[in-house]
Amino acid sequence: MRTLLAVGTAIGGVFTWGALSSAQGATAAQEATAADLPADTVFHNYPLQAHDWVADNPGDPRAAVISERITSQPQGVWFSSYEPSTITQDVAEVTSAASAAGEVPVLVSYMIPDRDCGGASAGGAPDLPSYLGWTEGFAAGLGDDPVVVILEPDALALSDCLEGADRTARFDAISEAAATLHAANPEARVYFDIGHSAWHEPAAIADVLRQAGILENGDGVFSNVSNYRATQDEVPFTEAVLNALGAPADLGAVIDTSRNGNGPAGSEWCDPPGRLVGENPTVNTGSDLVDAFLWVKPPGELDGCDGPAGQFSPDRAVELAGG
Repeated sequence: MRTLLAVGTAIGGVFTWGALSSAQGATAAQEATAADLPADTVFHNYPLQAHDWVADNPGDPRAAVISERITSQPQGVWFSSYEPSTITQDVAEVTSAASAAGEVPVLVSYMIPDRDCGGASAGGAPDLPSYLGWTEGFAAGLGDDPVVVILEPDALALSDCLEGADRTARFDAISEAAATLHAANPEARVYFDIGHSAWHEPAAIADVLRQAGILENGDGVFSNVSNYRATQDEVPFTEAVLNALGAPADLGAVIDTSRNGNGPAGSEWCDPPGRLVGENPTVNTGSDLVDAFLWVKPPGELDGCDGPAGQFSPDRAVELAGG
């Protein structure tokens, strides 16, 4: 089962959060951090809503355009429905298919409580203990081969909607979730949210990242997920964030280029017209600090203004494809 929705580390096989000193925790995370994505990495093209639509509508003139420009490219698989009993199987379905093909899947964990701060993509787990339990199930499906995990879009960039202990608890949960993912699969590369280049200053979001445990449990940062900021703006932004963290050698960045071919429509983030897909997914980014350009947000899946968030629109897909 595919669960999709749009937006706007290990010691001896057992994770012992809280039983480690901060120094021990950092050492454990460094030992378990996955290597950089190899130059020959191929991302896995797992069938999503657009693929299903093309298969179900072979005579529709829009199908050829969508097939040629969108379903031909690997995209992120979002896990956004709170179904603890099936999450391991759901994740394993994707990772096993990618492993059989010798490719790397891009998985999006989107289940933090108070997700999207009550916006168009509101939802998530009922509370943080439930979220961490769900994450254990998610992690159990990761397998043993390399995977990319986009950890909770907007969870850090939108954390200002929380205050005091609630904000701190979210940061702690993100850190623990990343550690759980690494414990289950040391080959996982787990990226933390930084919003995008028109949102937070690099130093400010770097401080949030530190509080959320990126230096102990993360592999890098992600920007522009479900947004439209131009790659030429996101590359220096992600580099500046990493430099504000002290440019750790084991941290990199990934940028969502799925819908940024025309750049932003001013400040409008919710289904703006006239956008195009951007650079195809690749690890050849031209930046030593940027690990990959990815299509995290599947093109054609709505933001929540022209229809329910996550619903596939063939007309929007054709527009993004330049058809």
